[in-house]
Amino acid sequence: MSNTWINLSVLWRIVVFGLLLGAGLPALFAIGLRLLSTARHGGEAAAEGSAADSGPTANPVSRIVAGLCFAAVLAAIGWGIYSIVNHS
Repeated sequence: MSNTWINLSVLWRIVVFGLLLGAGLPALFAIGLRLLSTARHGGEAAAEGSAADSGPTANPVSRIVAGLCFAAVLAAIGWGIYSIVNHS
């Protein structure tokens, strides 16, 4: 159905793009924080009487994946600033 007031082919792109950036980036940041917390605490709840922190290198894979999540968020922010500055 064609409508001269609403361009539906562009509208769905705007909705998808908005959902990815509007909900996807905060979710990616939250996943990064969760992975960073998992890396710091060794991925397991500490038993009573034991140390709560098993050291900063408890799970290096979680730290790497968390860093990748944060890097993706920073890249999206940088791309947004670049797009605004260059008026594109």
